[in-house]
Amino acid sequence: MRSRHIAEVTLGGRLTPSGSFGENAGMDNAIYPRSSKETMAGWVYLPRFVDKVRLHLAGRLHADYQHNFTKGFDEAWLKAAGVSAEQFIAVVKGTLTDGEVCDWVVKNVKKSDAEKAAHREYVMNYGRDERNTELRARLKMRKEQAGVAHRDDIQTFVDFIDVDEKRA
Repeated sequence: MRSRHIAEVTLGGRLTPSGSFGENAGMDNAIYPRSSKETMAGWVYLPRFVDKVRLHLAGRLHADYQHNFTKGFDEAWLKAAGVSAEQFIAVVKGTLTDGEVCDWVVKNVKKSDAEKAAHREYVMNYGRDERNTELRARLKMRKEQAGVAHRDDIQTFVDFIDVDEKRA
């Protein structure tokens, strides 16, 4: 019961159907973390990472997210904030609410607005750069695999994640 409570608190009651996360379970049974576009303490992506940590701690982080847990955008936030994965996981584990996490970040992560803006630009535009043909090809492949290759509005990985998680 505790793990469901953690997910409910973290995800603001926006639970998708939950069930077994075995090898044959699809993403339809996933509890999706918040959009990468949401912010906390001036940091884009942070609410999503908090959700992923809480789901991980509760044993409910879907298998599709396990491989990149604390990597990718998670790692980008950790590096930008100057916090280790272990330290941040311990902070989230020791709190019950987003407000408590936010208070900790405000008190302990002393970064300028310019540094936060640089992180926001990186996350929000990842995959948009036409010169990075490898990254553009990966985004194109992911769109094709998801059956949304026709969606010209999907220009970044954040856009793709929102579509993939049925937010757009």
